[in-house]
Amino acid sequence: MQTTDETADFIVLSQELTGFDAATLRGTGLAETYLTVAAEQLGRDRLGRLLGASGGPLGELDDDLRGAARALTHLWYTGSWPEPSPFVVSAHAYAEGLVWKAAGLVAPATAPGGHGSWAASPSSSLSPSLAPSPSPADSR
Repeated sequence: MQTTDETADFIVLSQELTGFDAATLRGTGLAETYLTVAAEQLGRDRLGRLLGASGGPLGELDDDLRGAARALTHLWYTGSWPEPSPFVVSAHAYAEGLVWKAAGLVAPATAPGGHGSWAASPSSSLSPSLAPSPSPADSR
């Protein structure tokens, strides 16, 4: 279990790495989960050094911390840990991946209709509000 201060520091670092604000990151409901994953995958010492580098120029990180920062960014954007044995954290993490928010999309197979919903033909009847309105040329 992480401390509140550690979670706050993790959010600050994550803002720098992802470009998303704290409200968006917290809104995923995954900050604590991702902090736990990062601690397990990077180790407490390496994660602590990365958190300590927050606020400074990220371009000046050593190769070890730069790799850790890349992995953490990958985690936020895809909901999966990239290396050495890649894995998806959860279905919720996949659905909340920042890649979908950045693209203005909903993760495939997570919206109403679910997996395979594209296989059925769309309804042929349009509601009156969706029916095309006649063009001025049609009235001639």
